[in-house]
Amino acid sequence: MSVIISISVFVISYIFIITEKVNRALVALAGGVLLLLTGVYGWEDAVTSYIDWNTVALLFAMMVLVSITKKTGVFSYIALGLAKLVKGQPIPLLIGIGFLTALGSALLDNVTTVLLFVPVILTLTSLLQLPSFPYLVTIIVMANIGGTATLIGDPPNIMIGQAVPHLNFLSFLQHTAPIALTLFIVVIILLCMVFRKQLKKIDEANIKELMKMNESSYLIKSPLLFQSLSILLLTIVGFLLHPVFHVDLTIIALSGAILLLIISEKEVEAEKVFEQVEWVTLFFFVGLFMLVGGLEEVGVIDELARSIMWLTEGDMTYTALLLLWVSGIFSGIIDNIPFVAAMIPIIKEFESYGMANLDPLWWSLALGACLGGNGTLIGASANVVVAGLADAQNKPIGFLKFMLYGIPIVILSLIITTIYIYFRYLLPFQQPL
Repeated sequence: MSVIISISVFVISYIFIITEKVNRALVALAGGVLLLLTGVYGWEDAVTSYIDWNTVALLFAMMVLVSITKKTGVFSYIALGLAKLVKGQPIPLLIGIGFLTALGSALLDNVTTVLLFVPVILTLTSLLQLPSFPYLVTIIVMANIGGTATLIGDPPNIMIGQAVPHLNFLSFLQHTAPIALTLFIVVIILLCMVFRKQLKKIDEANIKELMKMNESSYLIKSPLLFQSLSILLLTIVGFLLHPVFHVDLTIIALSGAILLLIISEKEVEAEKVFEQVEWVTLFFFVGLFMLVGGLEEVGVIDELARSIMWLTEGDMTYTALLLLWVSGIFSGIIDNIPFVAAMIPIIKEFESYGMANLDPLWWSLALGACLGGNGTLIGASANVVVAGLADAQNKPIGFLKFMLYGIPIVILSLIITTIYIYFRYLLPFQQPL
C-alpha cells in the first residue's frame, strides 16, 4: 500500500508542478505532508534522512549575499556600462549581455542573475526600440549554459555537489566549465546568425539618448559597495580553496552571508534582506526532497536503478550516454530540479550493482539536466523567472515560439556534450588493460 501511495503522491504532485496551476512550493510541501500523514515515513526520517539541508542552506546563503550586493546598484551599473561600451549596437549588445549572463550565472547562480539583468535589458531594448525577444532568449539560454560551469551556478549542480562530497567547486570548474565555455561560443554565434535580421541598425537618436545616460547614477558609492563585493569575492575564493582547507561549501557560504549581514547592519536591516530571500524556492526544495524520499523509502528508487542496469547491461558507456540524453530530454519537459532530485539516489544505487567509478554518470546527469533546461520555458527555474518578468512588462515570451529556438539548441548542445563525455570519460573504459 505504501508503494502505491508514494508513487501516486509523487506523480500527482509532478503533474501540478508541471502545469503551474498552483504554487509549486505548496504542491511539493502538500505532497510531503501527505506522505507523513499516511505513514509512508516519519517526521524524524524526513528531517534527518531525506531533506538535504546542506543544499537548502547553501542556496539561502547565496540569496542573502546577492540581495545585499544588489542594493549597491553594481549590477545595473555593469549592464548599462556594457550597453554604452558597444554604443547600443544590437549584435554586440546581444553578445555582451550573453557573456554577462553566463558569467553571472557561473559565479552567483542563474536564477539570481536573470533577476538582476532582465529588468535592465528590458529597459535598454525599450530605449533603443529593439525587439526584446532575442535578448530574453539569449539570457535564458546563457543562464543555463553559464550555470552549468560551476557547482553553485545551477540548482541541479548544487544538489549533485552536496550529494557527492568529493565533487567540489574545483571539480566542477575542471569538468563542466570547459564544455560550458565551448557551448557558449558555439551558441552565441548561432544566436547572432539566427537573430541578425531582427537586430538591424537602429536610429541614431536612440543611441544618443543611451550615451547621455550616466551609469554612475545607478551605483551607490557607500561602504556597503566595498563590503558586499569584497565578501562575495572572498566567498567564491573560499569555494575554490575548499580542497585545501576542507571546509564545507555550505559553511563557507553561510559564513560569508552572516558576516555581510553583521557588518552591513547599519545600512541594510536584516529583516529587509530576509524579505527578499526567495523563500518559495527554498520551501520547494524541502517539499521536493520529501517527495523523492517517499520513493526511496518504499524501494522504487532501487527498482529504477535495477531497470537501468538491466537495460544497459551495466555498460558504463551506454549508461552514461543514456543518462545524458534522458536527463536532457526530461529536463526540457519538466523542471530540471525535481528530475535531478529523483535521479541522485538512483545513481547512488548503481554502486551496489558493481559500478566502482560513478563520476562519468554524475557529469552526464549534471550536463544533461542543466543544458536540457533550455528546451522549454518550464525546463529550468531561470526560464520561469525570465518569462514572469517579461510578462510583467508586457513583453510575453510565447511558449511554442521559445521552443522553436530552445529545442534545436538543446539537441546541438547534447550532441557536442556527447562527444565531450565520450572522449574525456568513456573511452578510457574501453581501452584494453
